[in-house]
Amino acid sequence: MTENTPPVTLFTGQWADLPFEEIARLAASWGYDGLEIAASGDHLDLKRAEDEPDYVQSRLDILDRHGLKVYAISNHLAGQAVCDDPIDFRHKAILRPYTWGDGVAEGVRQRAAEDMKRAARVARRLGADVVTGFTGSKIWPYVAQFPPVPDSVIDEGYEDFAARWNPIFDVFDDEGVRYAHEVHPSEIAYDHWSLVRSLEAVGNRHAFGVNWDPSHMMWQGIDVVGFIWDFRDRICHVDCKDTRLRPGDGRAGVLGSHLPWGDPRRGWDFVSTGHGDVPWEDAFRALRAVGYSGPFSVEWEDAGMDRLHGAAEAQRFVRNLLWERPTSRFDTAFATQ
Repeated sequence: MTENTPPVTLFTGQWADLPFEEIARLAASWGYDGLEIAASGDHLDLKRAEDEPDYVQSRLDILDRHGLKVYAISNHLAGQAVCDDPIDFRHKAILRPYTWGDGVAEGVRQRAAEDMKRAARVARRLGADVVTGFTGSKIWPYVAQFPPVPDSVIDEGYEDFAARWNPIFDVFDDEGVRYAHEVHPSEIAYDHWSLVRSLEAVGNRHAFGVNWDPSHMMWQGIDVVGFIWDFRDRICHVDCKDTRLRPGDGRAGVLGSHLPWGDPRRGWDFVSTGHGDVPWEDAFRALRAVGYSGPFSVEWEDAGMDRLHGAAEAQRFVRNLLWERPTSRFDTAFATQ
């Protein structure tokens, strides 16, 4: 990485089965500049980070040993539980015991909200100014709009999001950290117009940013490059995750047919970055044009490729697209005036 080139990082969420020390060692050996650390496994326990005086420094020491930096942390899993309804066995499987507690739904939501506030405080102590994640949604179960759903129910869903997340965003503001929401099915903001509505619900406040991850937008038919321009003031983190759309055969649909990842009957699937249909070069040009200068984090996920090969390959692919911005003759002209 040079002074004019953004850092390339690795999202650790798909590697939570490995000790943090080991994924740091691997990431460094593959040429990554740093990590987007997931609050999963032993990578980052947010409660320990607040309760144990030496815990945050232990994470920083591991990074330092491997020549890495932390540019963002992820709290996707707790974020999912802030607004979701119902809260059930799916959430128990992804939440830490201190967040799940007794499993009573409203208590889970409130503890998840507290963990999101905690994420902002811990990010600041780690030296990161972005937390990536999900929001959950009370109204996602009604996305098919049948049986018919009154407008009042949808309105109440956005109001619920604002009521639960505005106090969280207050803490983010206090810490000088932004929340980078991943636009994704099952969230309050899952496409263009639902993001617009969500931003309006919280008064377009600065703390509510966007993690540009094209993978789940692609199969919804969203223009992922146009999205960059439309929300250029919101994009504060980038996840490089690819999607391949399989040719239509009259059988496979965009909803996945309840088939497992990697099943060739699916209409789309995740693939290693550079092997899918995301227009990466156009997207990177657009990100540069709107002034994005933050990290480019590889979120590696591919059921058909060995991850030790795929993560290294993805780093090289992303790096090759991050050319240095040359000094323009126009820059020189203005500098001398």
